[in-house]
Amino acid sequence: MVAGAALPADTAGLLLCAAATAAVLVGNAFRVAATVAVLLVAAALVVTGAAVLPVAVCGLTAAAYLVLRHTGEITAPTAVAMVGFCIVASAAVTIPVQVPWLPLVAPPVVLAAVVLATRPLWSDRLRN
Repeated sequence: MVAGAALPADTAGLLLCAAATAAVLVGNAFRVAATVAVLLVAAALVVTGAAVLPVAVCGLTAAAYLVLRHTGEITAPTAVAMVGFCIVASAAVTIPVQVPWLPLVAPPVVLAAVVLATRPLWSDRLRN
């Protein structure tokens, strides 16, 4: 994750990547630091204006890193979802679409996808 962000990085991006590396090391003991590491990598990617492929690789590895730090294992449905979201996000950025109303429809569609994807996590709590 950090190496993928460091490839296109300039000085400010490398400083953020160095901080992210330190956060990854601290993240081995404290889970909160793992989240900070992912946020620092995201900031490094924003500062450097990285291309789609490094951002997709960093996003995929960041998701895997967070899942491993917070749950300890990656299940098949989790892996399929991570790769699927990575492919869809990469396609959405690279395929030029000239539809003027698409920015109005995209946020509700993304919200609906997140609600459907997380439904098993919160629907059990509503029943109890």
